[in-house]
Amino acid sequence: MADPSALVLPFILCGGSGTRLWPVSRESMPKQFARLVDVSESTFQTTARRVGDTDVFAQPAVIAAAESRFIVAEQLAQAGIAADIILEPEGRDSAAAVAVAALHAARFNPETVVLIMAADHVIGDVAAFASAVRAAAVGARAGYTMTLGIEPTHPATDYGYIHRGGAIAEAEGALAVARFVEKPDAEGAAALIAEGALWNSGYFLFRADLMLAELEAHAPEVLASARAALDNATTDLDFVRLDAAAFAKAPKISIDYAVMERTTRAGVLPVSFPWSDVGTWDAVWQVLPQDTYGNAVRGRVEMLDTTNSLVHSEGEGLTTVVGLDNVVVVATPDAVLVTSKAQSGRVKELVGVLRARAHPEADAHRRMYRPWGWYQRVDIGERFQVKRIMVTPGGRLSLQKHYHRAEHWVVVRGTAEVTLNDDLVLVHENEAVYLPIGSMHRLTNPGKIPLELIEVQVGSYTGEDDIIRVEDIYGRSPG
Repeated sequence: MADPSALVLPFILCGGSGTRLWPVSRESMPKQFARLVDVSESTFQTTARRVGDTDVFAQPAVIAAAESRFIVAEQLAQAGIAADIILEPEGRDSAAAVAVAALHAARFNPETVVLIMAADHVIGDVAAFASAVRAAAVGARAGYTMTLGIEPTHPATDYGYIHRGGAIAEAEGALAVARFVEKPDAEGAAALIAEGALWNSGYFLFRADLMLAELEAHAPEVLASARAALDNATTDLDFVRLDAAAFAKAPKISIDYAVMERTTRAGVLPVSFPWSDVGTWDAVWQVLPQDTYGNAVRGRVEMLDTTNSLVHSEGEGLTTVVGLDNVVVVATPDAVLVTSKAQSGRVKELVGVLRARAHPEADAHRRMYRPWGWYQRVDIGERFQVKRIMVTPGGRLSLQKHYHRAEHWVVVRGTAEVTLNDDLVLVHENEAVYLPIGSMHRLTNPGKIPLELIEVQVGSYTGEDDIIRVEDIYGRSPG
């Protein structure tokens, strides 16, 4: 068994909404939790599984947005992976997250080597990745803040670059960082590759105590805010909630700007395993298997005379494409995207337009996940809305009431335990219950199989903000 002090502690940064991969990735279900590449797992689950070698890695920790906490917990449970989960009350960019990671690790052992990794990257060789981390950790223990530099395969304009410096004597294969380069244009990217520059992967390894010293020297306000947020954190179920007021004071800055471009002890280990941050639909196409026509297909799709394209179809609908080349077509139950691959990086701009014009599809999926399961809108009209609801075994909705609508629940699978004012009733398949306006009610699944029901709302207003929570086992705020 490996010496615990010799293990690398992975921190998976799980924030961000991934709007360039809209409409699959939205604030209600960001790209790291979607099955964009692997049909059986999200990229977050694959990332967590990537650090499963117990000869190299300690139990991972996750830093996630508070709104995503139950998705994180559920997907870890589905993958059978244990992890500490630290919740950010708001996004303050990567420097604050790295500061929290270093402080958390230093509480147990100041010389712990920490690995910072994104939740949404795709790596084609897990063994090579673990080997690279082990090698880079040698440089980290010697006092360098190490990063993994990817040997470029093409002149990418979506990545930053790293110029190689001289060899680091203490770590075989490691080099000093001569300088970091921002994302270039196509001509600049080609020139950088010709000069031997590496892609900046965004993976960082460092000793916790040394990163704290770097932050104290270069970003003391970030460190002070992170320390106060962690010192005043609270435990909520299985989550550690950073103090919101303290964390909000952290300057919004990346770890690249805050430390990596300022430190005199930045190191890089060149690696050549397949890697992508799958930041655009074009990048998704590149990592997916392609047929003899260069097409990558997901879901119910039929194509005719179409080449070098990505067609992603979700739900029961059939998506068809005729006579196109180098395009991306993404169809979800409530939104469709069509773009050239070359312009797919502009989807983020499109989402900004959708938000400005108040399209709800900009951020919310039709199926919305909750700690107890999910609900999906089936139909909506004047004075009514119909939803399909699934409650996991043991799941319990909040005790709540509505001022503007009544509800009818029809159970189609499983058994529902319904609290209605002072009464508690069991509702079985093909049975219904009526919840008048203003009544206090709660829904629980006491069984061992998922509970599914159809909810019909009738009233003058059916918005989600007409929910007055009185009691909630998941710690959600009233209203």
